[in-house]
Amino acid sequence: MAKPSIALSELVEKGGDVDFVREMLQYAGQRIMEIDVEELCGLPYGERGPGRQNARNGFRERQWETRSGTIGLRIPKLRKGSYFPAFLEPRRTAEKALTAVIQEGRVRIIDVN
Repeated sequence: MAKPSIALSELVEKGGDVDFVREMLQYAGQRIMEIDVEELCGLPYGERGPGRQNARNGFRERQWETRSGTIGLRIPKLRKGSYFPAFLEPRRTAEKALTAVIQEGRVRIIDVN
């Protein structure tokens, strides 16, 4: 019988290619943006209530150049104001941005638990 889950180290050893890293970075980046926008709006996507301060208005595509390759991101747009993720600052090098995403994700995971 196959194991229902696999250790991260085993998965990296099996696949061991850059695609895995890119997919992980894309997922982490998207999740960070979702959490940020949720905080700016006051309520999760699709929910209505008196606590709502803003609303989403689609996405804009953005290519993120990293050492692992190009990662496609969908940056949420807001109806009032704008949102641009901190880890995509225009003058930051890809290496610093990569480190920032991993650190930000780690901090948010710890805060949730």
